Amino acid sequence: MANLVYKRVSTDQQSTARQNLVLDEAGIEDPVVFEEDPGASSRLHPLQRPKFGELLTYARPGDTVHISEMFRLVRGSGHILDVLDVLHRDRLALRIHDGAFSAMDLTARHPRTGELLSTVKFMVHTLAAAGELQRDLQRELTYDGLRAAEAKGSKGGRRRAVAATKTDDVRTAYL
Repeated sequence: MANLVYKRVSTDQQSTARQNLVLDEAGIEDPVVFEEDPGASSRLHPLQRPKFGELLTYARPGDTVHISEMFRLVRGSGHILDVLDVLHRDRLALRIHDGAFSAMDLTARHPRTGELLSTVKFMVHTLAAAGELQRDLQRELTYDGLRAAEAKGSKGGRRRAVAATKTDDVRTAYL
């Protein structure tokens, strides 16, 4: 049984250092690592991301997919349930090593019907909604902060390295 590790960051300014720490602390034996390029949009459905697709193609029944935290793989509850269905279909286990989902068996199925347990669905929806709320609040606060700074006369972005008057002097000197 293989241990398949999936890592992803949202932007090229981010690093997988925290994910590496969590996964190293987990002591995963002989991991096969699939790491998305930073350009792979977090807006894409996880099943459409290139490296996650490679992971699913590589995986065999009985393998375990390891992620540092659920939101490295998915954002919304619909995506979580889609991924869980695919993992169940392919008979793959999912191990989340940090965060709200780390203590739950998200692949638990009803012994007679084979459907995802109702309690698992409930917890997935609840925790995903809490994650979405946190992200939305952060976005709202960032927007409010930018508006407040703009009202005070601050401009966004980096300060000029060279004063505008000096660039004008250079232009007139060489043109």
